[in-house]
Amino acid sequence: MTSRIVVIPTRRAHSNHAEVARSIGVDIIAGRYAEGTRLPGDAEMIAMFGVSRPVLRESVKTLVAKGLLSTKARVGTVVRERGAWNMFDADVLAWHLDAGIDKRFLNDLAEIRLAVEPRAAMLAATQRSEQDISELRRCMDRMRQEASDSVGFADADLALHVAVARASGNLFMRSIGHVIEAALRASFLLSAPVESEDRETVLLWHQKIVDAIVARDAHAASEAMVYVIHNGMRRHDSTVIETAPAEPLRSADTGEQA
Repeated sequence: MTSRIVVIPTRRAHSNHAEVARSIGVDIIAGRYAEGTRLPGDAEMIAMFGVSRPVLRESVKTLVAKGLLSTKARVGTVVRERGAWNMFDADVLAWHLDAGIDKRFLNDLAEIRLAVEPRAAMLAATQRSEQDISELRRCMDRMRQEASDSVGFADADLALHVAVARASGNLFMRSIGHVIEAALRASFLLSAPVESEDRETVLLWHQKIVDAIVARDAHAASEAMVYVIHNGMRRHDSTVIETAPAEPLRSADTGEQA
């Protein structure tokens, strides 16, 4: 059994090859094409998607570049191991949301956040400008005005974390925040503090982040950020739904399960 939480549809691709790449990418991430599985041949895929050979090949090239596929002469197009996937690619993250994110995805996201965001909060406490402070306070006001389980609350929460990264003055931290923005937004939607006590806790500790940054207290800003991330993980744990794993596709070569 694997834990699956929810599918959060993202924006659709605009071109034929991008839409084909998205469809195959979602199937790979959902486990419908298992690691090491060879994709069906060109003729079958062309018929499946109703596209031309150049469009299909451009789609495959896109997936190869993102680390999901490899192509070899006399072997064909094969799904690569999960560790090779470029998780900082905006499309790959979006496809995870389309496929349905699980506890593993959320835990991995939380771990990278713990590696980056507390340090960003520390830097923000020493580097922040008056404009940064105004933005952080504006985000807190938005959070207080929105219902806890609303998209608006999640968006305000996300805006605050992005504002902290921006206030850090570190270009890499700012970039990471923007790259994983869609995943963070989904995470915040799933960890919405529905109970009034949870809501007050969330607001309190986000306010602690802001207050510490305003006071130039780097240690307090870092500690408050760590608490916020761990508290979100706790709420994720309470929303997990157990479902069966995706059924593996049959190998294009032998008809046996991959």
